[in-house]
Amino acid sequence: MITKLPRWIEYGAFTLALIAGYINAIALLGFEHQAVSHLSGTATLFGIGFIDSNYDNLLHLFIILISFFLGSSFSGFLLHGSAIKLGRHYDTALTIEAGLLILAVYLLSKGSLYGHYLTSVACGLQNAFATTFSGAVVRTTHLTGIFTDLGIMVGRSLRGNELDKRKALLFLLIIIGFIVGASLAAYAFHSLLFSSLMIPAFMCLLLAIIYRIYRFKQMGVMKS
Repeated sequence: MITKLPRWIEYGAFTLALIAGYINAIALLGFEHQAVSHLSGTATLFGIGFIDSNYDNLLHLFIILISFFLGSSFSGFLLHGSAIKLGRHYDTALTIEAGLLILAVYLLSKGSLYGHYLTSVACGLQNAFATTFSGAVVRTTHLTGIFTDLGIMVGRSLRGNELDKRKALLFLLIIIGFIVGASLAAYAFHSLLFSSLMIPAFMCLLLAIIYRIYRFKQMGVMKS
């Protein structure tokens, strides 16, 4: 049950959702209104592209899809499972995500589409952080599943089932974090343009450092 999990889960989920919302907002503002934190819209546009016969755009959308997939695949290779567990290389994945975003800033400042693809890889990497607990799969780069699960929980509670308040709080924190991240990105983009992606890159590095320190402390406690 989620009640048995440490409190850092809420803090981490909120921060990751904020980072994802931020990155996606920059993509929507600067990548010709193309989202990168989720693929439903991209896959839809890819399907439409076959009818429009816009093959240059079709190739671009295909590479975005593949980039996200590659990021997710690498995360799956690195983390060795979907259930949350202290000791897994979340800090390594976060550091790699930060590096991808920093490189994306450089490429985007040069007008290269490869920067767009790297942000998609970064989001795919983060999305595969998916943690499974208490019967729910929680992802931080899009909100459809979060709203769905929260709605199901509320609906069941109206029928008399007990509401898992901590899980509901976690879902609300992810929703709020994603929206706050988007708002911060909109503010930063007007003055920093693509350099504003340095902010989530720094946040990823900071989160990686915090997690590593926490992990070492907890492992020290367990050994003692």
